[in-house]
Amino acid sequence: MATEIAPAESFLPSPELRPREADLFNIDAALTEEERAVRDSVRRFVDEEVLPIIGKHYVDGTFPKHLIPKMGELGVFGANLPEEYGCAGLNNVQYGLIMQELERGDSGIRSFASVQGALVMYPIYAFGSEEQKRHWLPKMATGEVIGCFGLTEPDYGSNPAGMITVAREQADGSWVLNGAKMWITNGSQAHVSVVWAKAVPHGQTEVGDERTIRGFVVPTDTPGFRARDQKGKLSLRASDTSELILEDVRLPADAILPKSGGLKSPLMCLTQARYGISWGALGAAIACYEEAVSYSKNRVMFDKPIGAFQIQQVRLADMLTEIVKGQLVSLHLGRCKDLGTFTPQMVSLAKRNNVNIATDIAREARRLLGGNGILAEYASMRHMANLESVYTYEGTHDVHSLILGQAITGHSAFK
Repeated sequence: MATEIAPAESFLPSPELRPREADLFNIDAALTEEERAVRDSVRRFVDEEVLPIIGKHYVDGTFPKHLIPKMGELGVFGANLPEEYGCAGLNNVQYGLIMQELERGDSGIRSFASVQGALVMYPIYAFGSEEQKRHWLPKMATGEVIGCFGLTEPDYGSNPAGMITVAREQADGSWVLNGAKMWITNGSQAHVSVVWAKAVPHGQTEVGDERTIRGFVVPTDTPGFRARDQKGKLSLRASDTSELILEDVRLPADAILPKSGGLKSPLMCLTQARYGISWGALGAAIACYEEAVSYSKNRVMFDKPIGAFQIQQVRLADMLTEIVKGQLVSLHLGRCKDLGTFTPQMVSLAKRNNVNIATDIAREARRLLGGNGILAEYASMRHMANLESVYTYEGTHDVHSLILGQAITGHSAFK
């Protein structure tokens, strides 16, 4: 006697627990109600405020500065820092979901928030004095004060230990900074910069090694500080990218971040930012995937939607599979971060994987869109170009490969 097989419908969860069409793997079920609420509020902001205008800003090469106060109201700046300093005090999964949704709008929007929170507010919180924290963090949380992060130098991108920017201590305890920084997001519009330099104590002439690196809080209206915009970008066009020039920038003794010390301090900041990037890249991938799905259902070719053809279905299946895998990686990483059990190597794996798959997804989505894929009214090519920068910054893909290689083998390939 044949066994009767129950209909497939009976194996599905009840309707209220079923995944949305765009969440085939039901990632939502792994999120708390509070986490979903934070994500959805930022999603609405991106849908209503970012997507209608970002294409024009990208073409014009301008950052939509009018969004800054609204982002401050949403609480996206330093969202995972404590409420006592005017921040939202969210967990790290909520912070990651914020980065995902912002980059679903554009990498330049996420980069602004990432630099503000992870690269400027975080080091002030982690390494600053109580006075520095209470002075800067509440104003930065609202967007009243904009910050930038001065680490990368023109000749020492992937080797920050080789920096030549120097801070020399004076007899009265003040400091004089000289040097240059390159590829600085928010540089031309920042009110304050966290600048990393090799500190030379008063009376000493020789510049030390990476162990002497310290962070300094530098108001950008300080004499000798200049920011010059990088021209000719073909990526991250809706983002301000600058070179910083420091010529005899004199700072008071209390400008130094007192708890900073050695290269590990700026690398800790980069770990925070890279965590957010692992989520943000997924937002760009999701935007490209959803655009490709919509286009495949509506674009008719040879008398049927192109989504009915096998080759496009395989493209979409591959995109979704990689997005789901990336979401699970970042979600687990976020849970570990909240528990205090994450490592920089875990962050490297997530950043490396998720940015890599996002660049592939953006390219395939652009191809699915055919000729229309090169137009600014569609998002895929914009994301594709942006992700080439994300692939390179905050540790290049290759550098993260070597970080993982060292963790696997115990041998450093950097030296």
